[in-house]
Amino acid sequence: MPFSKLGLPPSLVNGVKAMGYTDPTPIQLRAIPVVLGGGDLIGSAQTGTGKTAAFALPTLARLGKHEARGPRVLILEPTRELAAQVETAFRDFGRFTDIRATVVHGGVGYGRQRSEIQAGTDVVIATPGRLMDFLQEGTLRLDGLKILILDEVDRMLDMGFVKDVKKIIGKCPRERQTLFFSATVPPEIEEVARFALRNPARVEIGVSRTVNKSVTHAFYPVNMGLKFDLLVALLEKTDFHSCLIFSRTKHGADKIARKLKAANHSVAVLHANRSQSQRVEALEGFKSGKYEVMVATDIAARGIDVAGVSHVINYDIPANPEDYVHRIGRTGRAAAIGDAFTLTTPDQAGDIKAIERFIGQKVPQLQLEGFNYHAQPRPAMGFQGAAPAHGQHGQRPQHGGRGGGGGAGHPPRHQQRPQHSGQGHAPRPAPSGQPAPQGQGHGGFGGGGQQQPVPRKFGGLSRGRWNRR
Repeated sequence: MPFSKLGLPPSLVNGVKAMGYTDPTPIQLRAIPVVLGGGDLIGSAQTGTGKTAAFALPTLARLGKHEARGPRVLILEPTRELAAQVETAFRDFGRFTDIRATVVHGGVGYGRQRSEIQAGTDVVIATPGRLMDFLQEGTLRLDGLKILILDEVDRMLDMGFVKDVKKIIGKCPRERQTLFFSATVPPEIEEVARFALRNPARVEIGVSRTVNKSVTHAFYPVNMGLKFDLLVALLEKTDFHSCLIFSRTKHGADKIARKLKAANHSVAVLHANRSQSQRVEALEGFKSGKYEVMVATDIAARGIDVAGVSHVINYDIPANPEDYVHRIGRTGRAAAIGDAFTLTTPDQAGDIKAIERFIGQKVPQLQLEGFNYHAQPRPAMGFQGAAPAHGQHGQRPQHGGRGGGGGAGHPPRHQQRPQHSGQGHAPRPAPSGQPAPQGQGHGGFGGGGQQQPVPRKFGGLSRGRWNRR
């Protein structure tokens, strides 16, 4: 069923067409009629399925024309990146309307945000902390609110915003429409839902504990001293458009980025210690292709929405099994294919089992063909001082890193993407079909792994900026 059949006004259908889309995703197909009808809703779907459009389009339809008297819609987001992306989505979808949207978050000054609120806005997209500041100083009032939307509710509660969220809900009119959207719906969300919603409809798409079927994922066991060397080897043998690398810590992210820059990769860094201008520059540079690699902490696991992220690498295994699903959900979005690699060390057998229990499947453990798992770790590289500011990143020679294909001085890469089979798509064995020697390079991971050419991400970017959660 096309968007034109969902009851949306022509201005919004034209906005969707201008972005290159005609058919809604399952979450959009089921949620849009409920929101258009004015009912409360709990929407649950995996990351990358188009949750933002599922509430943005019907919300814009219900607003009609701009009114200067104050916000009629409030959208709460857990991070600055998500808030900024949702505001962009509202502007894109509503390009043929006069609806005004304002983003409100920390990390920047109050002046411009205060001016936009005072000038009159229809939609406020906010993080809880900055919103509470404006509510307390009286700049923003919610008396005229018609629709309250809580996006990524599970992450918002994980980040400790539950008290602020309840305070904000308490300041909203009782007669309103309330929408919850989340990748998972744990008991804590059910408790807040009972407090905030009235007889909500439920739309659940897919199983929240599963990995998107379009993503091929595997563990790459390695001794700790060779971990960075394996990361570099994976990048060199992978034909990628853009690669997102996750580190558990901010210090670790900076260290990885410095070493990758020394290896002639163009790298951006995203974590909580970066200034707002640095974070914006990093995201925009990663989206535009200025940086082929972004190193990030889990603050970005739900906040990065970039079309064409072909590969995700977990340099550090996630602290929580849920984050494994959220991290690798940054690739394989909007029905595009993607690959995810997780580097593991011998002491992380328990973490591996926890992830496999959570997603309900075994994850293949592979070895990279040609990598010397018996090599002596190289001495630590002499990186001193702080990471260079954005704009000082080394540029990688053009040899097929983004856009595929080999360039001058580098042979073309011939790795073939494995055939898909089953949930999560375990990569198939190398043509020889011979397993790696028992324990080779695994430091105690019994059973070893298969030597395997790294899966390839075929050419072409994903489908634009559509799936903004």
